[in-house]
Amino acid sequence: MSQKENPMKNNVANVGAEEMGFSLKDVLGSRPRSTSSLKLPLDCSKASFPDAPDLVCLSHLRWDFVYQRPQHLLSRCAKKQRVFFIEEPILSSEPSARLDISIRESGVWVVVPHLSEGLSEEAAIATQQAMLDDLFAQAQIRRYILWYYTPMAIAFTRHLDPLVVIYDCMDELSAFKGANPTLKAREAELFSRADLVFTGGVSLYEAKRNQHPNVYAFPSSIDRAHFAQCRDEKLRTSTEQPADQVDIPHPRLGFFGVIDERMDIDLLGGIAEARPDWHLVIIGPVVKIDPALLPRHPNIHYLGGKSYKELPAYVAGWDVALLPFACNESTRFISPTKTPEYLAAGKPVVSTSIRDVVRPYGEEGLVRIADTVADFVVAAEAAMNQNPQESGWLSQVDTFLAQTSWDSTWAQMMQLVEGVMSDRVSAAVPDSKAVATLLSVRET
Repeated sequence: MSQKENPMKNNVANVGAEEMGFSLKDVLGSRPRSTSSLKLPLDCSKASFPDAPDLVCLSHLRWDFVYQRPQHLLSRCAKKQRVFFIEEPILSSEPSARLDISIRESGVWVVVPHLSEGLSEEAAIATQQAMLDDLFAQAQIRRYILWYYTPMAIAFTRHLDPLVVIYDCMDELSAFKGANPTLKAREAELFSRADLVFTGGVSLYEAKRNQHPNVYAFPSSIDRAHFAQCRDEKLRTSTEQPADQVDIPHPRLGFFGVIDERMDIDLLGGIAEARPDWHLVIIGPVVKIDPALLPRHPNIHYLGGKSYKELPAYVAGWDVALLPFACNESTRFISPTKTPEYLAAGKPVVSTSIRDVVRPYGEEGLVRIADTVADFVVAAEAAMNQNPQESGWLSQVDTFLAQTSWDSTWAQMMQLVEGVMSDRVSAAVPDSKAVATLLSVRET
């Protein structure tokens, strides 16, 4: 799950102090540095949140890759406490290991380990543990919550003593292409250590609920205001459309997200062939599959990855939004965040029969479900011919989406986390009546 060295290093040492929004003098502490050979470029001061426990997240995802669940949740967390987002290591030909640490606009500290190629598994684990310990020492991380997205990180974090351990299980990672064969065993160990388990969807909750006593479903949520921008008539005009989309004819059927083994590329190609007058706009990076395998019809337009901030401008210019996922092991438990995002944008949605899309969106009549090319074409035509206001569909969408938000999801999660911490404190403090009784017995 590691990746090769990226020439575009996100390294504080390579970024000017003015770009970072502070000077090195502002953030470098006066205390002595660690004697470790792994030097951190910054001392992440606790001055802003002196009493709040830190949150240390171990993730298989890159912070700057695609903006999704971890970014939504942890950006909210960073408003009230320090957050360190530790990515999986990048492998390079450099002989020595190092940590790159940099801060994002949200206040999240992104930590990227770099390891030498060719290390044994034992050496890689030991090196990551040493770098993590150095990070904790230099950043003065003493009271902290461990928040896992990847069970693989348990190998170099099991020695830590957190206040609470959270496993936010957003996908069945063992079903993904290239999954580490030890992942299931590591997940079992993480279940044994976790205080709380959150799942990214209802189907994943159903698969995990018997593996831990405290499992809670937190399906994909929504930043409604961000995607409601798509409903602005101005964004849909040619003068406001992005340069690489403006000349694509209508009707436009769009998708944004990661393009990998979960996408039904045969379905995509079939739709393009069946309706050469329709134009499919595909936004997102291609990973884990050969780009040469993607259908290359003249009416399919691959626009590459776009930032979260840019997405509303693209989606605003679509006529229908697509969820063309393959129905296979890798999609069995997914709960696509883009489902409520498309709906918040006011776009009709057609999806394959992904379980967490069928329930509740399909059953509520908010998303059309189709699995074959013929059915998909029929569903997309019906979506384009429906007036969202007159049909009452848009009002139904808004009523449904009003029930959830990332703010609400994060607040509910933190209520559970604080409950665990409160129980720990209560258990650590002897009951006053019991103490009084014990003292009276001793006195007699």
